[in-house]
Amino acid sequence: MLSFILRRLGTMALTMLCLTLIVFFLINLGPNLKKLAISQTEMHTSADQLENWLVDHGYRQNFFVRYGQWLGVLPKQPITDPATGKAAQRFSFCNDPVVPTFSGVLQGDFGCSTKFKTTVGSKLFPALGATGLLMFWVLAVMVPISLLIGILAGMREGSRTDRTLSVASIASTATPEYVSGVIFTVIFASWLGWLNGSAASASQGLTFYNFTLPVMTLAIYGIGYIARMTRASMVEVMTQQYIRTARLKGLSFGSVVVKHALRNALIAPFTVIMLQFPWLLTGVVIVEVMFRYQGFGYTLVEAAGNNDIDLLLGCSLVSVFIVLITQLISDVGYAFLNPRIRVQ
Repeated sequence: MLSFILRRLGTMALTMLCLTLIVFFLINLGPNLKKLAISQTEMHTSADQLENWLVDHGYRQNFFVRYGQWLGVLPKQPITDPATGKAAQRFSFCNDPVVPTFSGVLQGDFGCSTKFKTTVGSKLFPALGATGLLMFWVLAVMVPISLLIGILAGMREGSRTDRTLSVASIASTATPEYVSGVIFTVIFASWLGWLNGSAASASQGLTFYNFTLPVMTLAIYGIGYIARMTRASMVEVMTQQYIRTARLKGLSFGSVVVKHALRNALIAPFTVIMLQFPWLLTGVVIVEVMFRYQGFGYTLVEAAGNNDIDLLLGCSLVSVFIVLITQLISDVGYAFLNPRIRVQ
């Protein structure tokens, strides 16, 4: 198992290197750099002035040199102040060095946010914390409900309970976040007035009033998907020979389900639940913008809309890392839950 984990970590590092190189190339294409220069100067600035701004702030250096500086394997060079001719910080609102220094992702420096006028880390990590809190409550609601629905539906395939719960699961899975969010807002915020249609105040303090709608909107889609997978796994387990043998020995139906079927039926849903983390990270983009919740998704949209290159790179790095680490945890957990995989 240790050698497997070490091999996967090596693969993860290589994957992150390749993906970040691709993202770095796409974000630093000419049109994006031009839009950044316009946003940081004036709309009517001439083409020569825009080019001078890009040169002065280091955006016209060699591509691989800039990528190495961003990673932290090459020293980050200060810019030259055109007025004085002396070394100066690239942006006055960041802690950029004024002497050649190794200061990149490997050293914990994610760059400067040109939109929020601060370091990327000071904006990105609080946003991740806010989204992590949202994801925690979504999972706390989604996982127990979906597992209960799937188990109840799969215990007796073809029964009225199975058909009813399956229809409800399919309906929730077929409803995207931007549809369910609007429906919940109209019903619970506009008509009934029970909940707040904006979660902007949640950053100052979570309450049932301001935090329920985004949690419901994200959870409703995942509940149906996990419930369907759990049901399918439960139905398959209940048809196995050892289940029939246990029933023939005189064990009650409930005892057979709890002691023999449940653990094996939860192997497949475990993988699906772990894969919800990357989905939640992308799904919060719609929900956070809709409910004005200033988390990772909201920050990503703001960075993309304002050509905030360093912040976009930081968001992409976090996204890639979460996808890869959840897949690793899923594989390791699957091996522990399934003895046949562990033996192989």
